[in-house]
Amino acid sequence: MSDKKKDDEKTKKDPKEEPVKNSKKSKQSPKPILKPTKLCSLPEFPYHNRELSWMDFNSRVLEEAFEKENPVLERVKFLAITASNLDEFFMVRVAGVMDRLHSTKTAIPDASGMDANRQFERLTEKIHEFAKKQYSCLHHSIIPALKKYKLRFLKTDELNKAQRQQIDQYFDKFIFPVLTPLAVDTSRPFPLLANKSLNIAVRLSKDGEDIFAVVQVPSILQRFFEVQFDNGRAFVMLEDIIISRLSELFELYKIKAWCTFRITRDSDLDIDEDADDLLVEIEHSLKKRQRGDPVRLEISTKCDEALKNFLVDMLQVSSKEIYEVSGPIDLTFLSKFGGLDGLDDLRFKPIIPVNPPADFFGYDDMFEAIREKDRMVHHPYESFDSVIKFINQAAKDDDVLAIKQTLYRVSGHSPIIAALIKAAENGKQVTVLVELKARFDEENNIGWAKKLEKAGCHVIYGLAGLKTHCKIVLVVRREQDGIRRYLHMGTGNYNDSTARFYTDIGMFTCDEQFGEDASSLFNVITGYSTPPVYNKMKVAPTGLRSFFEEMICNESENARAGLPSGIIAKVNSLVDPGIIKLLYEASRSGVKITLIVRGICCLVPGIKGISENIEVRSIVGQLLEHSRIFIFENGGHRKIYMGSADWMQRNLDKRVELVFPVEDPQLQERSFGIINTMLRDVLNTRIQNPDTTYELIDRRGKKHHNCQREFSDMAKKALSSKKNIDKEEKKFVPLTGENFSGKQSPK
Repeated sequence: MSDKKKDDEKTKKDPKEEPVKNSKKSKQSPKPILKPTKLCSLPEFPYHNRELSWMDFNSRVLEEAFEKENPVLERVKFLAITASNLDEFFMVRVAGVMDRLHSTKTAIPDASGMDANRQFERLTEKIHEFAKKQYSCLHHSIIPALKKYKLRFLKTDELNKAQRQQIDQYFDKFIFPVLTPLAVDTSRPFPLLANKSLNIAVRLSKDGEDIFAVVQVPSILQRFFEVQFDNGRAFVMLEDIIISRLSELFELYKIKAWCTFRITRDSDLDIDEDADDLLVEIEHSLKKRQRGDPVRLEISTKCDEALKNFLVDMLQVSSKEIYEVSGPIDLTFLSKFGGLDGLDDLRFKPIIPVNPPADFFGYDDMFEAIREKDRMVHHPYESFDSVIKFINQAAKDDDVLAIKQTLYRVSGHSPIIAALIKAAENGKQVTVLVELKARFDEENNIGWAKKLEKAGCHVIYGLAGLKTHCKIVLVVRREQDGIRRYLHMGTGNYNDSTARFYTDIGMFTCDEQFGEDASSLFNVITGYSTPPVYNKMKVAPTGLRSFFEEMICNESENARAGLPSGIIAKVNSLVDPGIIKLLYEASRSGVKITLIVRGICCLVPGIKGISENIEVRSIVGQLLEHSRIFIFENGGHRKIYMGSADWMQRNLDKRVELVFPVEDPQLQERSFGIINTMLRDVLNTRIQNPDTTYELIDRRGKKHHNCQREFSDMAKKALSSKKNIDKEEKKFVPLTGENFSGKQSPK
């Protein structure tokens, strides 16, 4: 094709690419994109506070820990997840609210109308109530359920002689050598305790004078220790073992009281993005994370008053920041307990990824498969190995010239990183953007960035003022008819570990226009290129907000014109006020809107005259829902997009995000099927009420659909079908006079 013809082809517009307007306007030039403020005439609109909505989400996870139909060790894990979630919430979100309390912005209300004082008051009230429910779940629901399966936790005073000898030996050999009792007096100040470390505070007495000490419970040792038990399995908590031997740590003093405690610190990094070396700046900031101000003190109930006053004085926390705990502090240890060996019958039946995915069955060469048509993989139902294989083949292929990739979160032993290093060693031009500002993965990413650089990869540390959150791999390959670009675009991270329990979707393509867009995107990321007008991709922060605004406004116009309209969106969080305003306007225009929002949802559905046409669902199940999917009815010419972006300000305005259309008819049909399967789910789905509470779907009279199990079954069935077709094609057919191409045998 000549260059002129190529240019002409590029200027042609596929009518399917344009949003369908009503018939009177369909032949006119597209209108300028409408802004939310022009569409929503209400000065105020229903908006649920973000932090309170997040607590609602964690409550839905806690409900799964209470759910008796779930296997008991899965309930244990759900409880652990609520604790881990709450830790991060304190370190970032609660810390942020507390910062506002002590700033000039205290009186400025957020989008929900709350100032910092009101927000902190409501939030702490809700967290205290939530913490009580966590321990009620542990004591009244989970521990009795564990006992039914002959699993129990014992206190040291419940141990028999043999068990006591066991823990004494364990203490002498493993615990005592790593303990460091720290006295606090005029010459020895209160120690700087690590964030989230578990400690024992001790009040001692000598000659009638009280002194205090702190013993840190070693995090390097497992939190629970198994002892011999004749009727099942029994465990003793590590801190209980230490407490039973405290007298040996303070032989010259009388122990008057003790209690366990834990502090959570403000861990949001304050990074100077104008620093000369971003990597060094982040490394320096990471050291401050362990020294952040305390935002929560967890302490044992019935703690000695003098000890409590001592800790409050030393840590300078207010009464609202103190959480009295009626059980073992830091329930995240239950995650490992839920993974105990030999108890598979007390867990969910595992969802085992099929490998290869049906779309790649029969292909050893990934490039050949992608040249034939666009391919899709649905994780974890289909193996993430297909993504690893794609990058591995690119690393080894002599015809591959370059690999470019974005990395946000990767595993500790990442095969993706190994493949990129191998590619660089094989002489490929390898460019990797490693996002150093990925929260709580900064240290891990710094280590990988250094290894990639050492191997000869060109490493970008991210962009000033933005996080690069998009998920894309570009492979540039030399072929007989010229250079061809192969892409993988996804909704989730290139993390082989989380890909086993996060649900995500990835698409492979070598479409030329996608290839051009990918090259342009990487030029923007790695250089000083002006953001282009993309052929197919929708990219933040320059064009994604306006794209979503236009698509939502288009549905409103179509509804008012009597054309088919509707929106289905699956996201992790819905927070952005501008998008919420537009969705309310679309609802008032008659657009039916279904939102599948796993986590935070600040939109309030079902309000007459505002959001009565909006339904909000949340799916919390065996796997963590992570994919982002957007469907617009578009006047009967339905369009579907997937990508890395949630409907949050940070995703639309402060990150590099990628949303891409699914255009292959077969993949479109499959994508619609994915959404329809989710909408049939009644076992994992809760519906949000107009008062922002959530309720499980009433299962009476309904088939008990579990979308996650059904996706697993569908993946197995699709692969099995491909295998059966392959067997049919390979059957030996005997030669007869009727099917032999030569002369027929004489009669």
